[in-house]
Amino acid sequence: MSDDQADPGPLSASVEDDQAGARLDRFLADAFPDISRARITAMIQAGAVARESGGAVAPSYRIKPGETYNLEPPEPIDAEPMPEDIPVTVIYEDDVLIVIDKPAGMTVHPAPGQWTGTLVNALLHHCGQSLSGIGGVKRPGIVHRIDKDTSGLLVVAKTDAAHQGLSKQFAAHTAERAYNAIVWGKPAPASGTIEGAIGRDPRNRKRMAVVHSGGKDARTHYTTRAASGLGAALLECRLETGRTHQIRVHMAESSWPLIGDPLYGRVSKARRARLDDTALDAAQDFRRQALHAATLGFIHPLTGETLQFESPLPDDMDALLKALGVTLSGK
Repeated sequence: MSDDQADPGPLSASVEDDQAGARLDRFLADAFPDISRARITAMIQAGAVARESGGAVAPSYRIKPGETYNLEPPEPIDAEPMPEDIPVTVIYEDDVLIVIDKPAGMTVHPAPGQWTGTLVNALLHHCGQSLSGIGGVKRPGIVHRIDKDTSGLLVVAKTDAAHQGLSKQFAAHTAERAYNAIVWGKPAPASGTIEGAIGRDPRNRKRMAVVHSGGKDARTHYTTRAASGLGAALLECRLETGRTHQIRVHMAESSWPLIGDPLYGRVSKARRARLDDTALDAAQDFRRQALHAATLGFIHPLTGETLQFESPLPDDMDALLKALGVTLSGK
């Protein structure tokens, strides 16, 4: 998700000329990176994948240019999430939506391996049954997501009308989303745009990567807010698109990986050598990607009012900046 990614509606994918000849299961896994290839295969075998032009399909079928495939994932059969009395930081709430400041370490919705302790469990307790049902049993009200170890703002719908209105804004990329990221290196130029289609990493299916074919267009606008002589910087990143791990992938691709990122943040010996003991200890002890969803803006789906919310840098990222000698103006 998305560093931030809207929940999809009906799923469909069309074959471009340069994708012709690929296996159907691999093509669909690349097109929908949130769905594992094993599940894609099972869906094809169960008849949940159809070619618009008709005809039987199999996982090993070699796709042709211009073909379009539609996916109808089966309804989830997992246990319904239960309300849990987990504290949540509410930034804004009315009858149709709620804006939450999520802490790092909290998963947004239940999934295999974690059915409890999620934001959904907390919201079911906080909101009762007044959450939109569009997201399904496991994701009531969830319009977009941020990674478990990313902190910050997200909006949740309480009604189906609000869910539909918010989802349209995220799908059209009109919702405002800005993140604070602490990265290795000093970006040059200090501000700019990173473009690169994102898809499943062909060498490691657990990772995303900038790919030359089969990915989804992605653009990240960044601005350097402060930098340190120790080789670290605080960036503001604004998403024009919302792809899975988008900021993390784009920063790593540009040789400015996020500090603490377990998937994309490997640090070179040269960069480590520039740190004094205090900074090195702080960087090594930072156990999550240094990424915070700081700004969220959207049009209220019922009133038409423009809403914008801000979340301050969390204590752990603020302490990391200080240890790295990155000083913001006014501090």
